[in-house]
Amino acid sequence: MAETMTQKKQSEKAMLDREGKYLTFALGPEEYGLEILKVREIIGYMDITSVPQTPHHVKGVINLRGQVIPVIDLRSKFSMDTAEVTDQTCIIVVETSQGQRTFSTGIVVDRVQEVLDIAGEKIEKAPQFGSNVDTDFILGMGKIGETVKILLDIDRVLAGDDFGGMTVGADEV
Repeated sequence: MAETMTQKKQSEKAMLDREGKYLTFALGPEEYGLEILKVREIIGYMDITSVPQTPHHVKGVINLRGQVIPVIDLRSKFSMDTAEVTDQTCIIVVETSQGQRTFSTGIVVDRVQEVLDIAGEKIEKAPQFGSNVDTDFILGMGKIGETVKILLDIDRVLAGDDFGGMTVGADEV
């Protein structure tokens, strides 16, 4: 019983550690959040140069002020239906870390919504759907009023994307 209480306290502390500011965005009807400190900038949708032999969710690359940045279609990455590009479609440029390196990557989203300050007590652990469903990329579930925002660990969402061997956008730390 003491172990259960200790695990519960550790879990509560982990959720409190996740409180902070999140940039929220939508993919279809679903709402997501990214830690604001991971967001470098938000740009309007622009022409993307496709790169051969990359995974289906890699849209290609963009030239952002002289830096070549890979772009991921988050809908495709999450196995969602494709959507038409609208005037609200945008690219969120995020900085992720893998080992000792940081990478700038663009993620295509349907629309950006707002920046929310989410208290730790309003964040719950990701639900478990059994051993066949991986939810490790979810930081938690942010409860905002009557809605739930899926808070993403963008490092884990993009982990394993080798972009078909591309190393563009990599900056040594």
